[in-house]
Amino acid sequence: MNATRRTQSAMQLMDSRQHGADCELFLVEGESAAGAVAAVRDARRQAVLPCQGKPLNAWRTSTARVAAYPLYPQLAAALGLPSATDAAANAAAAPRFERLMLLLDPDADGIHIGALLLLYLKRFAPDWLAQGHVLMVRPPVAGLRVAACDTGEVEDVWAYTPEQARALRQRAAAAPDRWTVLREWGFRGLASLPPEVLRTTCVDPATRRADVVTPEQMQSVIDVFGGAPGD
Repeated sequence: MNATRRTQSAMQLMDSRQHGADCELFLVEGESAAGAVAAVRDARRQAVLPCQGKPLNAWRTSTARVAAYPLYPQLAAALGLPSATDAAANAAAAPRFERLMLLLDPDADGIHIGALLLLYLKRFAPDWLAQGHVLMVRPPVAGLRVAACDTGEVEDVWAYTPEQARALRQRAAAAPDRWTVLREWGFRGLASLPPEVLRTTCVDPATRRADVVTPEQMQSVIDVFGGAPGD
């Protein structure tokens, strides 16, 4: 067993106190991110599972390898699925959560990890995708806390792409008579975000950006990362 598998085997689900309707499981990159999200979640109905390292491509490999890879049995058990690799049995199971939230870093590694997780779900838990239970959370790449010079009113403004971040900084710099920049955040991982920012932008259902994974998005993932399916 390689080092990544040993590390993943040591990862622990930070479970919620309740399960079922309106409960959700966050899947995040690593222990630091998991700890940060757990600290700001609603522990009654939000659980957190860390994913350590880049997952096995479950689309291309054998069922036996998928079953032996620690992350996928952990994820199946957390979701309440009876098997990591039996799609028919999983379709009939009563889920422990209503939503699976993929909360990953907004960089190339995070995109790749998200794609690999979606490939696993498409092959072994396709009903979760078909029924709209899988969502991608969009963390900001940068943010500014600004105060209006005339009223003193404070506002947090977020950028979700590098282009938006540049435009945000340029707009603030061009209007010093209108805005005072109180604080600036640059994204260096979920654990680097101040707790109130992490809660507002990524965890709180009322304020975060999260989109249901669509069939078109799933097909794009298969086209880019899938290839020929395993046995």
